Amino acid sequence: MHRRRQKGQPGWLGLGRKLFWSWWLWMAVAAVGGASGHGNFAATLATVGFLFYLLAPREHIPQYGLESKFPVHSDEFIASVVGATGVSFIHGNKVNVLRNGDEFYTAMLNAIAGAKQTITMENYIFWNGEIGRRFATALGERCSAGVSVKLLLDSIGSSTIGKEILATLNSCGCEVAWYNRIWVRTIGHFNHRNHRKSLIIDGRIAFTGGAGIADQWMGNAGSPAQWRDIQIRVEGPGAVGLQAGFAQNWLETTAELVSGPGYFPPPDPAGNVATQTILSSPKSGSSAVRIMYYLSIISARDRIWIANPYFLPDDSAVQILCEAKQRGVDVKIMVAGIHNDMRISRYASIHLYEKLLQAGIEIYEYNRTMLHQKTMVVDGIWTTIGTTNFDNRSFALDEESNVCAYDRPLAEELTEIFAEDLRSCERVKFDRWRHRGLKNRIFGATCVFLKEQI
Repeated sequence: MHRRRQKGQPGWLGLGRKLFWSWWLWMAVAAVGGASGHGNFAATLATVGFLFYLLAPREHIPQYGLESKFPVHSDEFIASVVGATGVSFIHGNKVNVLRNGDEFYTAMLNAIAGAKQTITMENYIFWNGEIGRRFATALGERCSAGVSVKLLLDSIGSSTIGKEILATLNSCGCEVAWYNRIWVRTIGHFNHRNHRKSLIIDGRIAFTGGAGIADQWMGNAGSPAQWRDIQIRVEGPGAVGLQAGFAQNWLETTAELVSGPGYFPPPDPAGNVATQTILSSPKSGSSAVRIMYYLSIISARDRIWIANPYFLPDDSAVQILCEAKQRGVDVKIMVAGIHNDMRISRYASIHLYEKLLQAGIEIYEYNRTMLHQKTMVVDGIWTTIGTTNFDNRSFALDEESNVCAYDRPLAEELTEIFAEDLRSCERVKFDRWRHRGLKNRIFGATCVFLKEQI
């Protein structure tokens, strides 16, 4: 009988962290305290336990079946990535990579201006500011012209949208809905957020990537005030994947079924790229995007180049990345460096570098501005671009979407972009990491205790 091999055994610190976040342990201690007559103490512990119960991710993380069995360049890989994620490839698409706000905001606004029937947008961030007002005006104009405009915004991420933008949208008849507002009836999943960033025009042109609608993405990443990011434009039948994600969350939020040719038009090829749009949700119990990432890593034979701002791998991911390096794969990881909007995430990530650096994996910190794209290129043919950060929050707690393609020209383009971005990076050396200051060590170790929530 074949014995299964577990990947990523956590060790004592990892077990301690898991126990700390275990709501049942706090409740058990509270029960003991209550039985012993320490009512106030028990109530405090019970409150902490209840909070941890609400915060706890309930994802089934892969720990077995993570052996390297077949390469990315194989029919077995394609069949497995389709079967394991439950998402098929859709052929006949044109895919354009758009760098920084000057490119992707221009393309998105042009697409909005050309909309004939429907515009749907699903966004974690839609903030008050110059670009927010421009989008609101553009959406309002199309709505006034008879185009159906529906916006689904995260109630936490887009809470600073401002009265002016909402007034512009509402006055023109745009439909705005708020994902997962915090009410008593939603308290059980208040920690689940919609981190997707999708814009779909007439069900045929779709945009997604790392960028929300906010002024920090404007420009061309020429200064620390302008974030570095990537969006893609998918034209063709493949746009249906992102539209499906919008439709599911719109139904959940508003009870309205989105249907008809204005949203789901008949297939009409626009290019020769086959795309796979993976929609990840905490409601499913397992992250389809995490599954895709892990399957890609264990199937790599030549190269894994990951660009992701918030890189907090779990124990399984650390082990399979190290094993990839051991079998001769060129593993490079690019993360946000000194310009990072989440200090907790940065220091937790730094604390987790040890095993990766010891294995010879190259880690680069992008220091020109805030790096925010989420891309991966494997073996010069397999790519993924999307909204998912390489951390537990994205994998286990947020609604996410990634577009994948098995296409050499697209992989080559993303490889060139990665290589160009390396010129703005500083490589993390193990010796420098080992001699980081005591303050950084303590802060990093503390932040790692929050790893399940960031």
